[in-house]
Amino acid sequence: MAAFYYLCTMARKNDVGAQCREIIEQVKAGAFSPVYLLMGDEPYYTDLVCDAIVEHALDEASRDFNETLCYGVDVDADAVITAARRYPMMAERQLVVVKEAQAMKDLESLSVYCEKPLDSTVLVLLMRGASADKRKSLYKQVSKIGTVVESNALRDYELPTWIEDYYAGLGLCIDPDAAALLGEYAGTDLSKIVLETDKLRKNLPEGETKVTARDIEENIGISREFSIFELTKELSFRRSGKALRFAKYLGMSPRFAMPMAMAALFNHFDRILRYGALLRKNRYPKKEEIAEVLPGVHPYFWREYDSAVANYPVPAAMRVISLLCDYDYKGKGGEVGEATPADLLMELVNKILNV
Repeated sequence: MAAFYYLCTMARKNDVGAQCREIIEQVKAGAFSPVYLLMGDEPYYTDLVCDAIVEHALDEASRDFNETLCYGVDVDADAVITAARRYPMMAERQLVVVKEAQAMKDLESLSVYCEKPLDSTVLVLLMRGASADKRKSLYKQVSKIGTVVESNALRDYELPTWIEDYYAGLGLCIDPDAAALLGEYAGTDLSKIVLETDKLRKNLPEGETKVTARDIEENIGISREFSIFELTKELSFRRSGKALRFAKYLGMSPRFAMPMAMAALFNHFDRILRYGALLRKNRYPKKEEIAEVLPGVHPYFWREYDSAVANYPVPAAMRVISLLCDYDYKGKGGEVGEATPADLLMELVNKILNV
């Protein structure tokens, strides 16, 4: 739970983090909404709010009689409403939690209860990887009388900044290349980032506050030789030997997946193309203009894109993107013969270097 508070202090661009911190502070103080609708495709925040409610709604002595935990696949609306309309036994309140609530076939029917919820019941509807229809009655009723938390996944370009802010909240300074490496490894799975960070913190020397890419490699078990991030870097600088070596190692990795590699390469060369187009219009653009065409790219890496644009001017970048489209098709099974994904990656990288 402590990590959550660190996480929420950096909610400069993440309103759901600030909202969840406020909710947890309220439930710790004994203030509860009659109904909580926790939803969205990023479960980290909603799980934490649910856990906090379960922890603080009841004391241990009253849990046996006043806590009902069920799963959407096992219950219908009538059963949930019946449980919610019971009165607590020798306690101030009772708690009803429906996990995986999106699995309820008649979830919308709970809006009937929400029209007049019982003051002594706290009803929690936890949806994982799904959201209630905002046009329908349940969402509208809970919005009126209870609390709705919608936690959506970060976009890829938001992740490096999120990681840097999260580490800052923990009193750590993570190098931009280390944040990029961790983000590539974990994706936008915030729970995985937090879990791996906890592991890393236990292994950092006492008093150490700076986290480098080497720390990420050694403590989380990531090798930059198997990193698409390192491959794109070598391609940016047209360092053929290293690019081909990284491509070989990457293709041999058990974790390698051609579609994911194509997505990362496309995003990289799309940024190169956009940045090149910007420099065609204005050789000396403002920082705000650069940030707009390089979303999620730390200024630390802007120099790399200066080199990339010199190595892949707009026409060349467009040819690379055309290549990527071809190999995306091949990577999904189209006309490859006996070529393996590793073969395709090596072939693609060689062609990019020769554009």
